[in-house]
Amino acid sequence: MSDTSTAQGGRASRLSGTVRIVGAGLLGASIGHALSAKGVDVVLSDTSPGQLRLAVDYGAGRIERADDAPSLVVVAVPPDVTADVVEAELARFPEAVVTDVASVKLEPYLVLRGRGVDLSRYIGSHPLAGRERGGAISARADIFIGRPWVVCRDGETRPADLALVEGLALELGATPLEMTPEEHDRSVALTSHVPQVVASLLAARLADAEDSALRLAGQGVRDTTRIAASAPELWVQILGANAAPVVEVLDALAADLARVSDALRDPERGGARRTVAEAIRLGNEGVERLPGKHGQNRRFEQLVVMVDDTPGQLARLFGELGELDVNVEDLRLEHSPGAQFGLAEISVAPASLRGAIEGLEARGWRIAGTTND
Repeated sequence: MSDTSTAQGGRASRLSGTVRIVGAGLLGASIGHALSAKGVDVVLSDTSPGQLRLAVDYGAGRIERADDAPSLVVVAVPPDVTADVVEAELARFPEAVVTDVASVKLEPYLVLRGRGVDLSRYIGSHPLAGRERGGAISARADIFIGRPWVVCRDGETRPADLALVEGLALELGATPLEMTPEEHDRSVALTSHVPQVVASLLAARLADAEDSALRLAGQGVRDTTRIAASAPELWVQILGANAAPVVEVLDALAADLARVSDALRDPERGGARRTVAEAIRLGNEGVERLPGKHGQNRRFEQLVVMVDDTPGQLARLFGELGELDVNVEDLRLEHSPGAQFGLAEISVAPASLRGAIEGLEARGWRIAGTTND
């Protein structure tokens, strides 16, 4: 490791030696930024000279040298070439542990197994983090903080190698979780891949919508279509590589949609209203199961505050909540079309709700309402 191997603040990094990152896009460059900030020697490689130069210019790492001997290689390339790159890196650096961060784990593993590649130094992994926009210019060092990082070990995995990959996740502020490749792919089909399809299909309905309808768009449609801005080229690869689990969830969802649609064709028919109510109720149950802040199942209360659209207002709101000893657990902003104010939906502990409302009103803030999470 270079002489900058001690992280800021004096703590030595969990990683020793050079870390090589193959693929200088969003994930690769973000990992590079996070590790470089902690004093780790990061080498970047990418098939695109322009992408590589951009990532280096932004400080995600350095250009490789002929004598580089990394202890860890992180493959951050599209799913359709992940297996090829992993195989090449294992052959080129026989002393290094190789991991990848592809969002599909089973297919690359099976491809490498089928080729007879020695996988004793390979550990597939996947950080559940990202942004709607890709590329080195969108990279951020903090996107992994507090996020799960799946690590797929097998019977051949040496404890020291496992510790290295889990150390990478911990160094970036993520939480390592062990899963089999099959468990991982079934899980992300439900929690990531199908939501992408649903968001994209719903957003597609907006493409030909009347302008008058779009002017009514509120936070609900924005929340449910946010990830529809993702890159089609990448998602064609991801969905194709994880097709079977995705199809299973999509088929079940299509059956649910058909039941609700059929009920709404004649809402007065016996049982129709119950069908719709049960669909909404089951949705409530599903939302309740989603982990909250810090992975807890704890639920919070929301208060909605009207905030003038002028500089410094959010900072003043946060400052006064701090003075009231109210911790902001979460925040969502909604701008009202044509109005010079926004709505700040603030999540707080139930015990803090009444004090927050009374204290803010006493300071002149307008409370637009409260909701239960």
